[in-house]
Amino acid sequence: MQQGESDDPNYSDIYPPSRRFVLADIPGLTSKLGKTAEQLTMSPEKREDVPFLTELEDAKDTMITPCGFSVEEIKALGDFPDYATLSGIPPPQPYLDFDLAKAKPRPYRPFRWAYHQTMSLTKLEPDWWLELESTYEQRILERRELFEKHGKSVLDALPGSQFACKELMEVALQFVCTRYPQHFRLDKQKMVFYNGILKTESDLKVMHPLHVLLNNIPEDFAIMMRNTEDGYYSFRAGIICSALGWNLGSKIGLSLPEIHKPIPDYKEKMQFSMDRYFTKKPTDKGIQRGSWGLEVDQPLYMPPGDPHEKHRGTQMEDLDISRCHLRVDWQTLRRLPLSGSIVFNFKALFTPVEDFREEPYIPALVLKVLSEGKRSLMEYKNTWHVEHVVKPALEEYAKEQVDKGWVEKDWEVHTLHESPWFPKWEEKWHREQGF
Repeated sequence: MQQGESDDPNYSDIYPPSRRFVLADIPGLTSKLGKTAEQLTMSPEKREDVPFLTELEDAKDTMITPCGFSVEEIKALGDFPDYATLSGIPPPQPYLDFDLAKAKPRPYRPFRWAYHQTMSLTKLEPDWWLELESTYEQRILERRELFEKHGKSVLDALPGSQFACKELMEVALQFVCTRYPQHFRLDKQKMVFYNGILKTESDLKVMHPLHVLLNNIPEDFAIMMRNTEDGYYSFRAGIICSALGWNLGSKIGLSLPEIHKPIPDYKEKMQFSMDRYFTKKPTDKGIQRGSWGLEVDQPLYMPPGDPHEKHRGTQMEDLDISRCHLRVDWQTLRRLPLSGSIVFNFKALFTPVEDFREEPYIPALVLKVLSEGKRSLMEYKNTWHVEHVVKPALEEYAKEQVDKGWVEKDWEVHTLHESPWFPKWEEKWHREQGF
């Protein structure tokens, strides 16, 4: 049965919570629109949604976005409005001690036992929405080369998504200028973004928002937009440079259930709750989660048919543990306040499996998942090609940790209280960065 047929819920009259009440807090907006604060925050008497495929600039001023803002109000807010107030997600604290040359991502270890298919969501940490690390310049270059080679297979925007792309770009640039003021600067008068790391300038008046992001932010973004016909969300624009086994070109335009169709148990256990979650997701409650896999070397982008895929079909006899890496795709999910779009962003983080040796409980936990995880989930995770090397190493590390007294001899494997990290992770993370 196809989505939208009679047995599927229709969400066309369900909208996310509106944050119109904050409009009165935006300086100068009442006078610009010729309304009192009370008039400004009132919901419109008649709702006419901006049509799904219509660009905001072509919509009537009285039309409304999913979060209840009118086109006229959005135009009046102008470029780079106060997104912290509009969204309810506080701005990040400036990271003045940040040293890019030594910066490592936080050691995400999103391992769970008992292991079953859930979204495993936790509250977004606003300071860490976009996280820079020492590989910044290398990653930006790699991503630009991927776009030059693959074009719309890694970056594309469908009709009706232009404003959502602009809003995402503004939120992201506002974030990095606040979080890393020593490296980034925005001139709102000239509409130029200055990148002090790459020594580049981006003219925001002429460059497409997704290209600005590609050239400056080493994260993948997927913009999901609400279809006014049925209230379901579909993938309308984005940059995906770190996909394994798929690419943006094969997913763009698809609905949420269609995108997740390959995931075991998704339709039976998760589809209904995810669709409802998207329809009602508040703007001020971002979330984060991590997915993981084990890889030979550090493949960033591996679409179907990529030569690196051959590693997954065999267990190499001469594979050394030094080539085996944990890959974590650390993801966040938040609703943009004005367009009402929902944005996934994620980045691929690689850690040598050998590092687990110094991480209490992690070897035993990963070994449990690899050895006893549900077969369909483990086949989807695709770890078999390295297990002949990784599992013996994990057994050795786990025994060492018991012998050292780091782990109790009779410890019963379970999801760690510190998840998605491990005990004393901050000490190790600081030590690796020299502070």
